[in-house]
Amino acid sequence: MKLTEGQVAVVTGAASGIGRAMARRFAAEGLAVVLADVEESALREAADELTGDGAKVLARVVDVADRDAVFALADAAYEAFGAVHVLCNNAGVGSGAEGRMWEHEPNDWKWAFAVNVWGVFHGIQAFVPRMIASGEPGHVVNTSSGDGGIAPLPTASVYAVTKAAVVTMTESLYAHLKAENARVGASVLFPGPHMLRTGLWESHRNRPSRYAKERPRRTPYRTLGQWEAAMKEAGQDVAFTPVEDVAAFVVEGIRAGRFWMLPPGEHSDRQIRARSASMLDRTDPSYLERFILD
Repeated sequence: MKLTEGQVAVVTGAASGIGRAMARRFAAEGLAVVLADVEESALREAADELTGDGAKVLARVVDVADRDAVFALADAAYEAFGAVHVLCNNAGVGSGAEGRMWEHEPNDWKWAFAVNVWGVFHGIQAFVPRMIASGEPGHVVNTSSGDGGIAPLPTASVYAVTKAAVVTMTESLYAHLKAENARVGASVLFPGPHMLRTGLWESHRNRPSRYAKERPRRTPYRTLGQWEAAMKEAGQDVAFTPVEDVAAFVVEGIRAGRFWMLPPGEHSDRQIRARSASMLDRTDPSYLERFILD
């Protein structure tokens, strides 16, 4: 799909991290941008930055777990700009779950699924029919993660399960769009290949009361900076991928019509091969053994 000046991109989770970088990159390409995020002050800051750079911007406070709010976002986008050409279902949270899977609180699962899975579906249902009906070229990018989308991360099982669901949802979306001969493409994004400096580690700051923790945490939440310091103290180097690189990768992937927005990386490629071999050989998942002693 060609990205041209005057087209419109919608980005959820647009106030920080990958979402903000994607919005900035789309604006640099000449697209009008619709920013959606649950965090009002950060959203206003992101919108002011883009407006100051001359971009056409519409910003809305939206909880993607709320279907009506996402449909209202679609109405506002079409009222403001008359079309949507790119949809990035990017909003996501970490659940804050502790312990083994059977110890996780139901609200940890409910919150993560409401945002990471239902939020993606709400975006698809609110925007895709209109994008198809327009007859214009379009593209949908759903953000997954290597931690679940490529190989499960047992130490973050709730998050991993939701991100695995995004992969299958996007595969289904791709097949349905092809069956309709739609001019709309679909991609699943695996940001990376290294860690990213995003607000995912502090997701709890925006946790709604309806999904509140039912008991106090056994350990305090750790910021990304605290985790990085602990890794360095243990003698392990941590590499980071700039969010701007992810945004550039998304734009290039849309132009190329690439379904798997998966940057090459030694670790992720090894995980893919190990998981595939385990399935084909019907053997135990040896790629999970490093977690067994946790």
